[in-house]
Amino acid sequence: MDSLKKDFLEYQAKTTPHPLALSIKKAKGSYITTTDNKKYLDFVAGVSACSLGHRHPKVVAAIRRQTRNYLHVMVYGEFAQAPAVQLCKELVELLPENQERVYLTNSGTEAIEGALKLAKRATGRSELIGAYASYHGSTHGALSLLGSEHQKKGYRPLLPDTNFIRFNDEKDLEKITDKTAAVLLETIQGGAGFILPEEDFLKKVESQCKKVGALLILDEIQPGFGRTGRFFGFEHFDVQPDIIVMGKGMGGGLPVGAFTASGALMAVLEERPKLGHITTFGGNPVVAAACLATLRELRDSKLIAEIPKKEALFRSELKHEKIMEIRGKGLMLAPLLKDSEQVNQVVFKCMEQGLLLFWLLWEKRALRISPPLTISEKEIRKGCAIIRQVLDNL
Repeated sequence: MDSLKKDFLEYQAKTTPHPLALSIKKAKGSYITTTDNKKYLDFVAGVSACSLGHRHPKVVAAIRRQTRNYLHVMVYGEFAQAPAVQLCKELVELLPENQERVYLTNSGTEAIEGALKLAKRATGRSELIGAYASYHGSTHGALSLLGSEHQKKGYRPLLPDTNFIRFNDEKDLEKITDKTAAVLLETIQGGAGFILPEEDFLKKVESQCKKVGALLILDEIQPGFGRTGRFFGFEHFDVQPDIIVMGKGMGGGLPVGAFTASGALMAVLEERPKLGHITTFGGNPVVAAACLATLRELRDSKLIAEIPKKEALFRSELKHEKIMEIRGKGLMLAPLLKDSEQVNQVVFKCMEQGLLLFWLLWEKRALRISPPLTISEKEIRKGCAIIRQVLDNL
């Protein structure tokens, strides 16, 4: 065992008893290199986070430029700092007209917490509704609306006044009433197996929310920033949320999150009491510079326009008798196998052959494929060939 791995296992708190524990030396583009100089083709992208691949030159250049000027200078919301201000401005320009203000945070989960507080404060109501099999993070509020009792039962009591609906089940919409502050949904359910909304489900949720005066919060942490072939996933479904939460791919490899809303909604966090939601490092200038470079590259290049073609290539290259179906959209794909044992074998055997895959939280029969949006057709074919070969030998 190399010394880095040994120290990792001894000193760094872990999330599972048996992490993959690769010792990382460097990463560039679609590849990660370990300390033993083995290269891995990355079909995970830091779990949908490295949208432009590893160390994209425009992101690295933006970080370097900003570090020559200043790093952290003040808590969020007090000083005007060009990277954060320009990021908010250009982000608003990409959003629906009702999204006028951006609150920058350090992660998608932190943004979820802010969005939930905003909804309760703005409506004067306490009930929050989530979806079964959902995932929005592991902090207290986000965990309260996580749709897996097994995952959260050890941390109760959580937030009171929470309720759940079944994703894509119109009958459950009657649970959204005049007591509901907000409904929080993933635009595409991630941990459940990359489940898309069907039969205008999101529009029906939006309509019911408007009818009873509840707010619709869409979690775009995974599908946002180009991953589905649109800048935001909700653009596929003709829906206009009241609050949008984002993170992951927004940062180009740095930690970030944000929630957006109208100016009138965001204003309620400013007074009675003041400092309704605060963060020390939200809007960090170095992180904001990386985000702005990422946004501009996605907006101004052909990357997002090429996503449907890359999705089609994945689907054609992953035709195999042991793959039952491929769920998802864009570069957010979940090939479904017979059982979790097959999934485990494929993940580990592919890793042995230099391909990184990963699991999904709740759908144990699914492989996670969420590569950098910059991945080439050659790299797609190479990785899919490894998967097919491994499946052939199971």
